[in-house]
Amino acid sequence: MKSTVRVQLSVMMFLEYFVWGAWYVTMATYMGEHLHATGIQIGAAYSALAIATMISPFFVGMIADKYFAAQRIMGVLHIVGGALLLLATTIENSTTFYWVILFYSLLYMPTIALSNSIAFHQMTDPGKQFPWVRVFGTLGWIVAGVLIGTLGIEKTSSTFYMAAAVSVVLGLMSFILPSTPPRKNADASASKALGTDAFVLFKEKPYLIFFVAAILVCIPLSFYYGFANKFLNELNFDNAAGKMTLGQVSEAVFILAIPFLFNSIGVKNMLLMGMAAWILRYVCFAYGDTGANAWMLYAGIILHGVCYDFFFVTGYMYTEKKAGEKIKNSAQGLFTFATYGVGMFIGTWFSGRIVDMYQVGENHNWLKIWFVPAYIAAAVVVYFILFFREKKQIAAAG
Repeated sequence: MKSTVRVQLSVMMFLEYFVWGAWYVTMATYMGEHLHATGIQIGAAYSALAIATMISPFFVGMIADKYFAAQRIMGVLHIVGGALLLLATTIENSTTFYWVILFYSLLYMPTIALSNSIAFHQMTDPGKQFPWVRVFGTLGWIVAGVLIGTLGIEKTSSTFYMAAAVSVVLGLMSFILPSTPPRKNADASASKALGTDAFVLFKEKPYLIFFVAAILVCIPLSFYYGFANKFLNELNFDNAAGKMTLGQVSEAVFILAIPFLFNSIGVKNMLLMGMAAWILRYVCFAYGDTGANAWMLYAGIILHGVCYDFFFVTGYMYTEKKAGEKIKNSAQGLFTFATYGVGMFIGTWFSGRIVDMYQVGENHNWLKIWFVPAYIAAAVVVYFILFFREKKQIAAAG
């Protein structure tokens, strides 16, 4: 791969995830400040991405891959998406805001797969080259959070303006990215897009147990994604958005440990460590404050690396090993559909209701709120320990 192409792809990934990080993390805080939204309404807005995650495989697999050059359709989606983010700043009620965010999410989520397709198409050795390009996406998310915190705009509509501007820039840039032509012989069936070929994996009880656990663990995950920034701002935690990027830094660090631990301690222990970290994170949030226990807030944020990497990244690796070469793409698609689609949809619906249940005036009883996802994560851990019985350790690739 030429160095100029590598730079183009790295910038593409940086901007792709900058856009997401610029509006997504602080949306709950914005909705509470400007739309006076309830927890249910905030949860519904976050569920928009879950709905889009379930729909986007059909769009990419059945339409984009077969009929359009990936870079061109990504350009159109980002330009229109930027206009919708600007429109979102003019909305004054939560119901209309939800529909704008849903429409935007339906445009944005396919660009994740499209950006990956563009990158893979240009690579001679994706296994070695893709991680070094994709890491710029994590960097983009971090820079977005740092900028928001530094500029002091996380409670304002400026986060959407920032995301909209970068989205349009990426949209225009997409038209000069290396060409990724449509796949004329692509299998465009609905079942292929959903990944039903991978249903055969459910014949193995250990994988079925893991799959169910993966959906359930998205419920506590939704509490963090949807309400952590609002919680930190309610505590008057200074520069909350900027400090939350420590979670992405942690994610980048802990992912390096996965290949070694995956081989040495086995998949079950890796998954259990990830789920146990969710319990610890929410206990830290429950008892953390901006005084003597401020370290607990930092700990809850930094634990994101273990929470995410040790369960979801390990889960993707486990899925690929169980699926094998023939159905690995279908298996990964099904895993994403079930977790970030179905699981997150359930989680956002549930978390919004719990937050409303413990609202006290303008504030919330966060001690009680954070113990709900902690209890759920603990229940998933118990379920996993009791029923997951992998006959042999799954070795990591390479």
